[in-house]
Amino acid sequence: MSAVLTVERIEDAQRFADLAPEWDALMDDSAADNLFLTWEWLYTWWRHLAGRRRLFLLTVRRGRELVAIAPLAVAPPQLKRLLPFRSLQFLGTGTVGSDYLDLIVRRGWEDEAVPALAEHLRAGRAMLELHQLRADALAWRLAERLDPAGWTCRQVRTDVCPYVPLAGHTWEEYLATLGSAHRYNLGRRLRNLRRHFSVDWERITAEEERGPALARLIELHRARWRERGRSEAFASSSLVAFHEAVSRLALARGWLRLLELRLDGRTAASLYGFRYGRAFLFYQSGLDPALAKLSVGLVAMGLAIKSAFEEGAAEYDLLHGSEPYKFLWAQRARELGRMELYPPFWRGFLCQRALALGRAARRTARRLLRPPGAASSGWFDQEDLSSAVSRPLDQQRRSGQPTSDAPGW
Repeated sequence: MSAVLTVERIEDAQRFADLAPEWDALMDDSAADNLFLTWEWLYTWWRHLAGRRRLFLLTVRRGRELVAIAPLAVAPPQLKRLLPFRSLQFLGTGTVGSDYLDLIVRRGWEDEAVPALAEHLRAGRAMLELHQLRADALAWRLAERLDPAGWTCRQVRTDVCPYVPLAGHTWEEYLATLGSAHRYNLGRRLRNLRRHFSVDWERITAEEERGPALARLIELHRARWRERGRSEAFASSSLVAFHEAVSRLALARGWLRLLELRLDGRTAASLYGFRYGRAFLFYQSGLDPALAKLSVGLVAMGLAIKSAFEEGAAEYDLLHGSEPYKFLWAQRARELGRMELYPPFWRGFLCQRALALGRAARRTARRLLRPPGAASSGWFDQEDLSSAVSRPLDQQRRSGQPTSDAPGW
């Protein structure tokens, strides 16, 4: 397919906002189509969480037709990372937890659009830090195009996304694949709850219910983590504002899955997720610490997977994180990686050295500041993941995991 393509850089938030209809149409015809690349997710992130970044949105067009988007931003120089240079990152990068970030390219235009984007980036000579890439992400091909121009590429495997295939199976067939102790405990805990309480499993579907339900989830999540260390999920007013806005948009689009387990009318556990395309995405959760011994988190996760079956989802994706509890439910996982692209000559060399020194300093600080017992409470060092993800997944499920009787998720 041969055509004259033009690349334009968009740095104005209003023009970003005006792209919404074209963005949606492009996503529908792109292999990268996923929640975390939607206009709704990334524009909301830009409004609430961009901080001091500058917009660096690249569009590729054939005439007036939009054929590709590189959703990028310029990260400001960060002296605390010993990186006094600017770098380009995907929109959505950071503590909000966006997965499967990538270039968005219309099917059939990959061989033309990627070189056009690479040439534009080559001329700018800013380093690229691209996070949360799937193994089949189109963004990896930027390295192939920039290597002949003297760019240096560093690729690191950083995380895994456990998931449960649902298509072609029933809930009962899925249960049969779980470990016998875990399967038994799920059934026993649910029966115990029904014996002692009136049990309701509710999905929030009305806008007037969404805000209060989201507030309950945030409070339950924070309450659970007060006794376990820290969680960055809702750690700032900006993050809370982001979720308030994005959950409103997601509900309007039919994507929001805000679910509550109620005992005698009281919310015991909440699960915050999304149904996008063929996937049910488990994003975050919360539970009442006073009811943790009843394993309300365990029951809520099981009921959420059952709900995904009932609505015809093809998979239940637990998103990034190698926490052992996820492998009680999932026997498969996708790898995520990070790609760093450094421009030629002294600038690229200095960027690479500064980034390495900054990461070493942060790892040292985390080890010194980590409270006792933090390793069993959800602390996670991205740079030390390689040993965890190199093990076969069935070994991960058998070793080092808490019993499913343990309170919580």
